[in-house]
Amino acid sequence: MAETQTAVYPGVFDPVTLGHVDVIRRGAALFGGLVVGVHAHPAAKQCLFSVEERVDLLRQATAQVGGVTVVPYDGLTVDFVREQGASAMLRGLRQHGDFAQEHDMALTNRAVGGVETVFMMADPQTAFISSHLVREVARLGGDVSGLVPDGVAQALARKRTENG
Repeated sequence: MAETQTAVYPGVFDPVTLGHVDVIRRGAALFGGLVVGVHAHPAAKQCLFSVEERVDLLRQATAQVGGVTVVPYDGLTVDFVREQGASAMLRGLRQHGDFAQEHDMALTNRAVGGVETVFMMADPQTAFISSHLVREVARLGGDVSGLVPDGVAQALARKRTENG
């Protein structure tokens, strides 16, 4: 029997989408354990949700997925991956444009931190969904229910009400 491997799926998740949940579900099935790392202070990004809110929304969205732990982190992702004792980093690829950026990042992560990256292709039914798109649709009052888990749709509606 093969040794159980743990992977880390890092991201900002502002907000978590159905595409993220799909990668988490499939990643948890592929690895013995999956740590979803929520970056607390992503460079050059103004987040709609606090890190605590993002962690809570992810925990709600993945509550029925076995072997998943959601943890906030700050600093270099490769350091977080090593701290978790993970054997690999999981990254989702939505479209061909993602590959060039992810390729360079994977090579850098291996050179800087000795961390391998496993790529998972997005499901065609969710490949078009991005957190940026979801935030924009929600900001303009559109229906995001087919793009995000129910709890996230409700949280986005609350944010819209709070922010006017």
